Amino acid sequence: MTDSADNRLQARNDLAWAIAVGGIGIVLFAALLMFAWQFAATLFLLFAGMLLGVALNAMTTLLGRLTGLPHALRLAIVCLAMAGLLSGIVFLGGTTIAQQATVLSNTIKSQLGSVKDFLEQHGVDTSYLDFTNAAGEAKGEGTAVAPTTTSPSTSQSHGIPGAGALASSGGAIISQTLKVLLGTVSVVGNFFIVLFLGLAFAAQPSIYRAGLLFIAPAKWHAQATIIVDRIGETLERWLIAQIITMTAVFLVTWIGLAIIGIPSSFILGIQAGLLAFIPTVGAILGGLIVVLASLATGWIAALSAFVLFLGVHALESYVLTPIIQRQALDIPPATLFAFQILLGVVFGIWGLALALPLMAIAKVMIDHFKAVNQAPAKAA
Repeated sequence: MTDSADNRLQARNDLAWAIAVGGIGIVLFAALLMFAWQFAATLFLLFAGMLLGVALNAMTTLLGRLTGLPHALRLAIVCLAMAGLLSGIVFLGGTTIAQQATVLSNTIKSQLGSVKDFLEQHGVDTSYLDFTNAAGEAKGEGTAVAPTTTSPSTSQSHGIPGAGALASSGGAIISQTLKVLLGTVSVVGNFFIVLFLGLAFAAQPSIYRAGLLFIAPAKWHAQATIIVDRIGETLERWLIAQIITMTAVFLVTWIGLAIIGIPSSFILGIQAGLLAFIPTVGAILGGLIVVLASLATGWIAALSAFVLFLGVHALESYVLTPIIQRQALDIPPATLFAFQILLGVVFGIWGLALALPLMAIAKVMIDHFKAVNQAPAKAA
């Protein structure tokens, strides 16, 4: 009887302990989710810096296979080469890029206004689409404006605005100026944060790797080492393949649009190459921008640009990605697209841009634990 009572007491204690541990785990997991949700932008910024560090380290490792130089010197050569390449692009094509960006912006605004007018003429309600400013700016200064009649009681004498109008205009100007300044500071600050983190990670990767493994419990240290190394190798292969893919998309788009005779072909090639970093969604956005910009030249040019977009998309999806990234990632397109849409809706542009590397990390961890669980079953 005593043993039976002791067993029941021990079972109740074990159950209470399991419930307590499970409750604590649920609370900690919920707190982690709340923290990630609250500081998602900061976490994505840190992850972008880590990706830049992985890319720099991968290029440094590739250079190390050709030369026997120290790691710090190889990293300096890689950074100087990239800085020189970007400086050369800005120096040689800075004026062209600025001019083509302005032309492209005006063209897109004009085409958006034309699309709205076309939809309204065919009975489609476009009140939820605000293209008024875009259409108005694209018409240019030469468009005649219908005069408005004002009664003498409402007009200001001698054309001098009143104190209220001056105060309102001054407040609006200051508000818009502050928004522009804060936006510029935010973008520049984020750029330098990512740059600093990337250089710091690439300069001493072993230290950060050891620090990451130090957090893991001692009994999981071996598995954590395998997972961290596989994640690093996977991200390095994917980033190198992605850089090659983006460069190829930029060159093919630029040369193809220039042959067709589309204005702003250089800036359109740049945006197509940058958007190639975002699989599937980036290609769709890039193709939409190219087609909208080509409509101003004519339907034949727009059709040619659309055919070019299909060719570039086929080159990226069925040639470059299978050949270059076959050893890096193996994620079904539908799964990747669904994950991109989910992160894009929840976290915005950050989630959309970084969905693939995040999914690659998750896939490495899932594959590892699946292999570990299958090993004892095969042995049995």
